Amino acid sequence: MHIVDGALSSPVVIAGAVATAGGIAMGLRTLTLERIPTAGVLSAAFFVASLIHVPIGPSSVHLILNGLAGLLLGWAAFPALFVGLVLQAVFFGFGGLTVLGVNTFNIAMPAVLTGIIFGRLIASGSVVRGAVWAGIGGAFAIAATAGFVGLSLALTGEEYLPAVGFVFFAHIPVMVVEGILTAFAVLLVRQAKPELFAPGGVRP
Repeated sequence: MHIVDGALSSPVVIAGAVATAGGIAMGLRTLTLERIPTAGVLSAAFFVASLIHVPIGPSSVHLILNGLAGLLLGWAAFPALFVGLVLQAVFFGFGGLTVLGVNTFNIAMPAVLTGIIFGRLIASGSVVRGAVWAGIGGAFAIAATAGFVGLSLALTGEEYLPAVGFVFFAHIPVMVVEGILTAFAVLLVRQAKPELFAPGGVRP
């Protein structure tokens, strides 16, 4: 869901940059040495998953995996996803450098919210029930990202209002796919490294 350069007003771009700077600062405070490998893997997964995208007006549709990033990293999803977005902007021109802050916030903040809302639900339930919550969380992250993208466009100007609803509904198939992928990923993670989702182990 990259918003392209020049699509947003200056106040929205500045607000996104400031919010992302705060999110990255929060994320770096929680990014311990033990979590750096996980952050690297999820950053790479995001980078690869979102390479295949379908443009829709000022945005695009593609897999993100930000729900999974939020469940495993919490606030550390901000720097992890930021790195992926920087590489995409520099090497492939996805989104752009001026809207890097907005794009990062729109993707990373839903990741953090997913970790906060669904992380404890996953940790407190059985493996199967946790996978179900993870699937819901993965879909929620995409819905929230679509909502933030729509809000960014709506705050820029009334001419984008017709595109707001289209952006959300265009991502419904992505919500379904992301929900399924996140559910299976968490199911495998809980079987391989159950301590990551032990009660109290999911840190926002």
